[in-house]
Amino acid sequence: MFRVPDRASAFPWLITTLAVIALLVAVGIAAVRTSTPAPPPLAEQPVRPPVVVVEALPQLAARLQREGAAGRFSGAVLVARGDEVIFRQVYGQAEGRPLELDSRLRLASVSKQFTAAAILRLQDEGVLSIDDPLCRWIQPCPEAWAPIQLKHLLAHTSGVPDMMARPGWGLQRVTPTAPEKLTADSMLYGLQFAPGTKLRYSNAGYNLLADVVERASDKPFPEYLRAAFFDPLGMADTGFDDGGDHGIVMGYADLAGGRTAQPKVNPSILYGSGGLYTTLDDMLVWQRALHRRDLLTAQSYAQMIADHAPETQPSTERGRPRRDWGFGLFSNTLGMRVDPPFLDRQIYHTGSWSGFRNLVTYQPDADITVIVLSNNFHQGQSVFLISQQAMAEALGRPFPQTGAR
Repeated sequence: MFRVPDRASAFPWLITTLAVIALLVAVGIAAVRTSTPAPPPLAEQPVRPPVVVVEALPQLAARLQREGAAGRFSGAVLVARGDEVIFRQVYGQAEGRPLELDSRLRLASVSKQFTAAAILRLQDEGVLSIDDPLCRWIQPCPEAWAPIQLKHLLAHTSGVPDMMARPGWGLQRVTPTAPEKLTADSMLYGLQFAPGTKLRYSNAGYNLLADVVERASDKPFPEYLRAAFFDPLGMADTGFDDGGDHGIVMGYADLAGGRTAQPKVNPSILYGSGGLYTTLDDMLVWQRALHRRDLLTAQSYAQMIADHAPETQPSTERGRPRRDWGFGLFSNTLGMRVDPPFLDRQIYHTGSWSGFRNLVTYQPDADITVIVLSNNFHQGQSVFLISQQAMAEALGRPFPQTGAR
């Protein structure tokens, strides 16, 4: 005969134990989730100022008018104090037409900060860590790469030789290639030094980081940048130069025969290291979002602008105080290289490639952004001096007249 037990279960201790375990597991999962700060939301596009000529820096305006008229500068300049644009103007032309305030120019290596931000954003989302071994994401992986961590690639301390330091660079420079081929090519070469022990600028390292972004996000690198950054920020005039018709202005070089167009750009070999184009105002939107920490958590932003140079790195670089090597950004007292000098520390990156020369810099204490984009490869000295004249006048420092020797 079936007998109903006196208790609802013959094993009440088992049910209680299982319930306690389930509760502890739930609490543990919640603790893990809350221990990693969520990345800032990018739901609302920033309010953008009207794209009009602004020349509220009279010394800079006068100097640029002279330089532009004499053909010594061709490009676009924007200066902002916080969200307020205090200078916006363009000079020179491309293919017989004057540049416009919303002309699209190639960023070259200024693009590296976008690649670094993509890695850090994925870290904020809990997908990866900058401490991850590269070989966690790149498989098959050369044995020599086993000690490399993502942070080594970000800070140029990986030892992966740059493409320009490899045999056959002259041919590779002009040969279209696929992203996976860039990774395969890097696997063919040994390391130049043990990871983390030295600094050596490596475009190849940033191409590898773009590959990591693709594998970690399961999206093509350009698509990830578009979804994570450009669309939420309303950067419709920014994108990856895949060789298509994106309305990018022609770049030039001052050669023996005079000013010469540089139509053969081959952006395919600059995948994660320099493949983006943008406009003055899109670049300002990016700078504001990045340095206000709208894109990254405070922890990841701090990692981005910290100095990751090895302790054994000399304190001077090319006879000057060395740069702080961040992730896709540098930091230094750039104003010490002009006359009269000024000491304000700036966070910056340069860019140069096939007809373009750029410098984008930010002074955090006064919240000053300076963007100088030139479509002439051989105007690097002019670009640098203009950037520091703009920064000095915006900060109220004496206006530099020359670059220091």
